[in-house]
Amino acid sequence: MSDITKVFQKLKSKGEGALVGYVTGGDPKPEFTTRIAEALVKGGVDILELGIPFSDPIADGPTIQSASVHALEAGTTPQMVLGLAGEVKNKHGVPVVILTYFNPVFRMGVERFFRLAKSFGVDGVVVPDLPVEEAEAYCEAAKSYGVDTIFLATPSTSNERLCKILGCTSGFLYVVSHFGVTGAREALEESTVQLIQRFVPDTSGRIPLAVGFGVSKPEHAKSIIEAGADGVIVGSTFVNIVRKHEGDVEKMLEELGALARELKEAIKSVGKTE
Repeated sequence: MSDITKVFQKLKSKGEGALVGYVTGGDPKPEFTTRIAEALVKGGVDILELGIPFSDPIADGPTIQSASVHALEAGTTPQMVLGLAGEVKNKHGVPVVILTYFNPVFRMGVERFFRLAKSFGVDGVVVPDLPVEEAEAYCEAAKSYGVDTIFLATPSTSNERLCKILGCTSGFLYVVSHFGVTGAREALEESTVQLIQRFVPDTSGRIPLAVGFGVSKPEHAKSIIEAGADGVIVGSTFVNIVRKHEGDVEKMLEELGALARELKEAIKSVGKTE
């Protein structure tokens, strides 16, 4: 059983939803990443998602695109982010998920990528631009090193394709809450609740379901868990705080921790128990 699975099971037994917090590795500088991660974990993040900055992040909106540019300008490399993931895992013990586009994995070599990821203690990997139909070798390599492969399902995912995705995903199913790219939103769409309710019958008792894209407020997180999801994924709002206070690190860390606490508090005692 992977560490990601253990966290979801533990939280579910307590009736809590899981809070997955995303930040871009190396933004605004690599030396900030472990301190940012610590603030999020102390605030209540259950699983940390670290992004490998990429020049063409097609699934990301302006906030995370900008973070990738800053991280690349600061000299951040894929190997560096894997190393930072290892530092976070060793210090805090929380599961760490890497989000990357396939190009860096391909250039490094799939086998080498997962060998390095495992050596640094990475628990799972998300690759938004890798279709499940083309992921056989990728999944085999990940499985051989005991790293979870977290695939995405979207509002346009058919029931037939969802079955294929569920046959390959491990750790959790990453549900994209709406059409479009990442980015904080003011309101949670009713269609997101409907999407969760559509997917839950296929995931319940099989794999945790976590919802991301546009989740930015405690009330969003609470509604998502109440709708039947096992976790929420929050990214752009955290990245916005990093950008807003990059000149005042202490203020940045304070606000990151405060938001994480608010989000986590909102999803306590509203999760499913069996």
